[in-house]
Amino acid sequence: MIVEKTLDNGIRIVMEQIPYVQSVSAGIWIRTGAVDEDDSNSGISHFIEHMMFKGTNRRSPKQIAEDADRIGAGMNAFTGKEATCYYIKSLTSSVDKALDILIDMITGSVFDPTELSREKDVIFEEIKMVEDSPDDQISELLDTLVFEGSPYSRSVLGTRKALTGIDRDRIMDHMKKEYTADNMVVSVSGNFEESKIMEIFNKGLQGFASMKATKEFSAEQRPAKHLVKIKDVEQAHLCMGIRSLPHQHPLHYPMQVLSSAFGGSMSSRLFQNIREQKGLAYSIFSASHHFSADGVFEVFAGISMENMDKVIDAISEEMALLRANGVTSDELAIAREQVKSSYVFGRENVNNRMFANGKNVLLYGKALDVDTVIATLDSITEEQIKEAALVVTDLHRYSSALICGKEYDLSKRMKEAAQ
Repeated sequence: MIVEKTLDNGIRIVMEQIPYVQSVSAGIWIRTGAVDEDDSNSGISHFIEHMMFKGTNRRSPKQIAEDADRIGAGMNAFTGKEATCYYIKSLTSSVDKALDILIDMITGSVFDPTELSREKDVIFEEIKMVEDSPDDQISELLDTLVFEGSPYSRSVLGTRKALTGIDRDRIMDHMKKEYTADNMVVSVSGNFEESKIMEIFNKGLQGFASMKATKEFSAEQRPAKHLVKIKDVEQAHLCMGIRSLPHQHPLHYPMQVLSSAFGGSMSSRLFQNIREQKGLAYSIFSASHHFSADGVFEVFAGISMENMDKVIDAISEEMALLRANGVTSDELAIAREQVKSSYVFGRENVNNRMFANGKNVLLYGKALDVDTVIATLDSITEEQIKEAALVVTDLHRYSSALICGKEYDLSKRMKEAAQ
């Protein structure tokens, strides 16, 4: 059962009891990420996330790690486009100590200048790692094209130039603005005593006040753009995408099912027709990502350059068929079960329940129970799928990015395929 309450200072807390496990997963969520940055501080949210592990008033960086290891806890953090999450998972018997570590990091981090300088170098290496991974880099390149002019175009890691200029004062200013009670959610799942959890977080997070900040982002559609990056790679990596729908849109779930039918599984159209029947690509799939104020539908293919023209034409043909006819009743049934299974399987993990509940309350205002999601998926019709397809099957509006080993006129080919 999912319970939503509010701490004394206004921080929302969502708790889900799982009595048959012997562990607890707890996360502190802040609604801040790449979309809250600009050119001068790009990457600061992710930088702060790293620095939370670099020492507090009570613990050195080593002591943070040792105290977590001493109780067998696993802790980590991540930053996304819209949110940052710090979390820890421990045995139920050690939850007091685990939450003390987590809260200490959030409330007592010192942001030592020496550690700041050292951690910048770590993040620079992380940026290099993404640049050396075509799979990762192609997604970032596509975001800059699809979301041009929108905060969603920003990289979570930021830029070297911006990170170089970030010091302790800028970090503290950013945290004062973003790390506020109305911008935070606590999510807890597992086997725990609710009253104890409320008591610990009420006391530990009492120093955060509300700022009543509002966030609005533009969702203006820009003309399609195309980018080719020449690198020493054996396989070409193609990614094309289009602005789609925000999470709260009525067609959110139909779009997820559409993506599964189009390119989300081994029985999907892209996989069967382009990989299995034509043998043109090793990897090909579609994905639908939904944010609080925007979304993107994308198609990815890992292919040899000699097949590039054929693959682009084949994707165009599949989009045209999807736009004209939608999906069959059998395709809908298969894709629906795929999405349902993925959702249910994810809920079988204590951490994943904490992640889902925290994200949903933070970004969308409410946790979702399994039965509600399943009922929504079961109610999806072929007409809704066709309506969703009209949003994402106009190839003229698709931007595209390509990482390959030689010159290629991607803009020309995309325009030709869209005719």
